[in-house]
Amino acid sequence: MSDLRPFVAGLPKAELHVHHVGSASPRIVADLAARHPDSKVPSDPEALREFFTFTDFAHFIEVYLAVVDVIRTPEDVRHLTYEVARDMARQNIRYAELTVTPFSSTRRGIPEAAFMEAIEDARKAAESELGVVLRWCFDIPGEAGLESAEETVRLALEHRPEGLVSFGLGGPEIGVPRPQFKPYFDKAIEAGLHSVPHAGETTGPETIWDALTDLRAERIGHGTSATQDPKLLAHLAERQIPLEVCPTSNIATRAVATLDEHPIKEMVAAGCLVTINSDDPPMFGSDLNNEYVVAARLLDLDERGLAELAKNAVKASFLDEAGKAKLSAEIDAYTNDWLAR
Repeated sequence: MSDLRPFVAGLPKAELHVHHVGSASPRIVADLAARHPDSKVPSDPEALREFFTFTDFAHFIEVYLAVVDVIRTPEDVRHLTYEVARDMARQNIRYAELTVTPFSSTRRGIPEAAFMEAIEDARKAAESELGVVLRWCFDIPGEAGLESAEETVRLALEHRPEGLVSFGLGGPEIGVPRPQFKPYFDKAIEAGLHSVPHAGETTGPETIWDALTDLRAERIGHGTSATQDPKLLAHLAERQIPLEVCPTSNIATRAVATLDEHPIKEMVAAGCLVTINSDDPPMFGSDLNNEYVVAARLLDLDERGLAELAKNAVKASFLDEAGKAKLSAEIDAYTNDWLAR
């Protein structure tokens, strides 16, 4: 197979499963840690690399929350958000639905209105200055329980920022059953938000069924265990319910043992609508460009195949129809130009 990295680097892309705090590069995390020296996060880049080596999913959550703790002011939030968009622009990501966990910041004392103003100011600047369109998914941190669910839906509805399009559920799945969150998703859906919970990453296919049935999921975050249930896989394929697949993340958190064992091949073979995403890229030593290169190897794709994969993300996004058509056309034009060289 030819080296696809140069093609991927210039390929216009959309990303649907990427976390706000989890996208903080080591440079930004080190900077924030230096501002708040009482935190557990090291400010030395070498120590930071070691800090980002996870033993399992529970350890990943522990490290993630330690990073959340260095984002303490509206200025921290604005800086982080804009710098994340700058990193996306470098990868030719044109559109991203960034998963934001407002509860984690407001409970640490950042005023609600100031938090919303910070992310919106960064969003508008990212679009005008960097050409990156950002939209928000507000997610419940499952490990914080129903209090966080109540607070997240309240923040979403009472302080609804212009860029908010969806409502999610992250954090650990083990010991955090999906059905208990139904009332909160019902409120969000009634207010016009899309349902995009994580499910089936570290638990079995029953969690995905719960997300579909109780939370009325329109997309599934991860869904790695879907291949364990042929009936579920057929359902996802028939309904074209998108799967937000994050290969390197699944290895880093030990959700999947090795890349060669990743279920993405079975998902595609079953006819599922698969999108490629980076989840928490700097924490996993990856980025979206790298995830596309990994997907090309796992799925034996050429440039045309990667372009179709990129268009899957556009199709599965909550971008308006005109925006979808424009970005898809941009992907086609780029691919045709590349292959005509």
